Amino acid sequence: MTIYDFKVKDAQKNEVSLGSYRGKVLLIVNTATGCGFTPQYEALENLYKKYKDKGLEILDFPCNQFLNQAPGTDEEIVEFCKLNYDVSFKTFSKIEVNGSNEAPLYTFLKKAFPSDTENEETSSFLKLLNDLGQSSVGSDIKWNFTKFLVDRNGNVVGRYSPTYKPEDLEAKIKELLGE
Repeated sequence: MTIYDFKVKDAQKNEVSLGSYRGKVLLIVNTATGCGFTPQYEALENLYKKYKDKGLEILDFPCNQFLNQAPGTDEEIVEFCKLNYDVSFKTFSKIEVNGSNEAPLYTFLKKAFPSDTENEETSSFLKLLNDLGQSSVGSDIKWNFTKFLVDRNGNVVGRYSPTYKPEDLEAKIKELLGE
């Protein structure tokens, strides 16, 4: 099974085959509209505008599993992102990224890359999660705005913690785009 074998629902509930993204560099992100990391939407949109014509696609999967920080309907989430961050990349239907109801795509992503690439802010972030009673062990997604990077051949080549800013991925994205 490859990433291209998965089908997901977009925010309008249409089925989308990830096979339609074959040959693109993908940045897959579980997001939330009421999270401390929500301002990352601005940096994600900047990356998208800068590299979409060169083959970058950002796939936004809202998730309400972390302190209910993605409330509202799919339509309300899309509207929030458009109004507040002028988001033009694809937003999909709200999903779960951990547990018995996790989306099969996320089961695949976590198996392909079971741990986050961390940065200097990660350890204090993990301490905060522990203080909130959130698990920070194993391959589970730890929080909103965990990012997976997929190359043009569909290989998952990176998993980045929520503290990893989108702009810090630019060099890796350029490399994958062949720049």
